[in-house]
Formats: sequence, C-alpha cells, structure tokens
Amino acid sequence: MFNECVLASRNQHVSVELHVHLDGAFRVKTIIDVAKRRGIKLPVDEDKMKELITVDEPSSLTEFLGKFNHYMHVIAGDREAIRRVAYEFVETKAREGVIYVEARYSPHLLANCGVDPIPWGQEKGDVTPDEVVRLVNQGFSEGEKAFNIKARSILCCMRHEPSWSMEVVELCKKYRNDGVVAIDLAGDESLNCEACPEHRKAFEEAVKSCVHRTVHAGEVGPPSVVKEAVDVLKAERIGHGYHTIEDEVLYKRLLEKKTHFETCPISSRLTGGCDPDYTKHPIIRFMKDKANYSLNTDDPLVFNSTLNSDYQVAEQYMGFNEDEFKRVNINAAESCFLPENERKQLVKDLHEAYGMCNSTCF
Repeated sequence: MFNECVLASRNQHVSVELHVHLDGAFRVKTIIDVAKRRGIKLPVDEDKMKELITVDEPSSLTEFLGKFNHYMHVIAGDREAIRRVAYEFVETKAREGVIYVEARYSPHLLANCGVDPIPWGQEKGDVTPDEVVRLVNQGFSEGEKAFNIKARSILCCMRHEPSWSMEVVELCKKYRNDGVVAIDLAGDESLNCEACPEHRKAFEEAVKSCVHRTVHAGEVGPPSVVKEAVDVLKAERIGHGYHTIEDEVLYKRLLEKKTHFETCPISSRLTGGCDPDYTKHPIIRFMKDKANYSLNTDDPLVFNSTLNSDYQVAEQYMGFNEDEFKRVNINAAESCFLPENERKQLVKDLHEAYGMCNSTCF
C-alpha cells in the first residue's frame, strides 16, 4: 500500500491523520496561479503572500481565522481550483508518509455560499455545495490512484451558520459510499447548540442515519462544550479537546469510553488554545494517561507546518518516543471512520509497517 523504503529514506513515520482542514492546506503557489487565471487581485505581491497567510507566533483564534479571508475567495466557487486543491492535498499527504487521511471542509464555504455580503466581497457563482463535494471526491480519487494512499472527507457544519446544517447531513448521507465518512461541527465554541436547534437536529439525523460524528470542542472553549458535544451531539470523536482535563469527572468518563481526541500540537499553540509552553501541553497528560488520541496538523498552510513538524514538537518538548508515535497512529487507525473491513485492513497495514505482530504488542 505504501513504499516503506522511500519513507525510511526521508526519516518519516508511516502515519494516519484525522484532523486537517482542506481549506487550511492549500498551496501558496496554487492560490497565486488560480488568482492569475481568474483575474483576482491579491492583497499583496506574490512574494509576500506566504507571509500574509501564515501565523508564526502565538495569537488568537480570531486572528488565525482572519487569515482565511486573504485567500479563500481565490479558490471558492471555482470548479477547476476545487478539484486541483483536493488532488494536490493527497499528493502532499503522501509525501509526508500518510497512508490514510480524513480531510474536513465546509461545502458551503468552498461553494462561496457565505452570508450576505459574501465575506470575500465577490459575487456568488453557480457552484453548489453538492457540486463541491463531488469535485473534492473526484480530486481525492485521482490523487489516491496517483499516490497510492487513501483519502476521505468529513463535511463541516458551521456554528455561525445553523441554516446549512441539515443540508450538510443530507450530503453526508448522499455521498457516504463515495468518499464522505462523517459530519463535523466547527467554528466559534461560544455559540452553544442549545441555542441552535438546527445543529442539534442535523446531528440527531446523523445518529439516526448512522453517519459518523466528530465535533470541534475544547479547543479554546471550556469543558462544557466538550460535554455538549458528546452528550447532546453524540460525538464519537472530539476535535482538539484540550480543556477537557479541566473537568476531571468528564475527562475520566471519556477516558473510560476511549473517546478519541484529535490533537494538533502546533495549531493549539499558535491559536492560543493552550499555554504557549509546549512542556505544559494537555497532550502530555493524554500521553501519561494512555488516552485515545492522535497527532494532526489542522491547518498546515496557515501554520507553515507539516505532519513531521508536529511530530518533532511532540518529540522535542513532550517526551514522545517511537513507541508512543506508533501507539497514537494505531489509535487513529482504530478510531477512523472507514467501514469496518477497511478500518481493520488499515490497522493491519500499520502493524505490518511497524513490524508489530498484532494489537496485543501494545
């Protein structure tokens, strides 16, 4: 399924990634190329685009989210560009040693269906959220064949746009056998679901229809948002979840349930989600408690990072060793949203790559 010799020569891990945003993983060169083709004027000169887009020092989630306004309008609503970024994403992950990835995105944002006025100040086109999903699936499928890895989609509801949520879950159902494996809820954690019945209804429909569920929670918000995610939205995985440890009762319950935390080391420092001192990161607690968690990039374009960068941070500042890297990747494989037979094969592939007999080796 993958070329172990090539990976070894680049000193990379054979990995699984579960939390990375497609729209946070575009290539700067692609943004510039598409802008030229579409006649879109960029906010700065080409040689300064990377600097404008990226976050290098700890800031805030608001500042981080503002970075998307500099480039999303270039890709959103353009069929050729959407298919291209999906294909290139798979190529990038293959080069990083990833053999399976779940990439998430909002079909509505990539279709340029923003609220009026559209955040990027351009006219709405004729690309629909449904077409976005088909284009991403096509790009992923072509990338899979070219680079011999597996890529699947998670479709995001947005906390600030509850009117989109029912359409998102219907798209999950429509494309469940064509590349889409789950639904997500992303955005401002201060907007609770008790006040947004549309989100709750969408996730109730997801449960009823056996659509897998993950929710951004506890990234910058309190443990109560994590509790809402698992108790109200029935989330099977938690995106980030760092602040869960502030509620020992909730944390112990999720440990016992083996709820999976999709952690992102570099992201959590640069968005202000955690103490900027990596040696105080909640991931260290997860590691010591043998929690079910994985390491992920979140938005590698904005953080100017790769999966290897996050692994290096974990090794240098958090005390990770090779056994823990293997354990978290097995965690990721076992907690992925593939159908059961494909999930078991992925776990088997990792065991073989790591020279392990079976899961009892841990």
